[in-house]
Amino acid sequence: MNLIDFILHIDDHLVTLVNTFGNWSYLILFAIIFIETGVVIFPFLPGDSLVFAACAMAASPKYSLNIWVCYFLFLIAAILGDSSNYEIGHWSESKSSDHNWFNKLINQEHRKAAENFFDSHGGITILLGRFIPFIRTFVPFVAGASKMHYRTFIFYNILGALCWVSLFSILGYFFGNIPIVQEHFSLIVIGIIVISVLPPLIMWLQKKITLKKELR
Repeated sequence: MNLIDFILHIDDHLVTLVNTFGNWSYLILFAIIFIETGVVIFPFLPGDSLVFAACAMAASPKYSLNIWVCYFLFLIAAILGDSSNYEIGHWSESKSSDHNWFNKLINQEHRKAAENFFDSHGGITILLGRFIPFIRTFVPFVAGASKMHYRTFIFYNILGALCWVSLFSILGYFFGNIPIVQEHFSLIVIGIIVISVLPPLIMWLQKKITLKKELR
């Protein structure tokens, strides 16, 4: 099972996971969201689609997932994940000369994109970044590396987690088990990914256009 297959057919794989591990599935779901948001070298793990799919399953009596347990687990995992990433960023910046091996593990293009996003939007980047794959993982890392005041960070961290988890939990719970959505679940997941990456793509295009105008 490769990562792309897992993401595109996440509903099928979650069914297998829940049927195999029962209540231990909650711990696995928690771990995936925590690692995706909290460990800067794992930005490729599913986030939006996992929350959506798990809450869609929780809406069905066929599965043993409880929507409220899923919701609060995802919320706590997202908050703790960003907090962990903030600390990793702070540690990496202060120890960079002694831990160059760690920086080599980080995708520098994604890190630069997060830094540019952070420079453009300031503290609210913590909130906005929640909704953008890859950027979501790097933003708290950059916040820690730039020594953003922790009180400011934790405010946007909690607010962003509430907005992100609530949105995809509600979408999953209320729309995930509509027959047409179930029949085209892979397309829905692709749609979620495309919508998530549109904001940074639009910003990149706007920056390119502005730069070309300035050079004329």
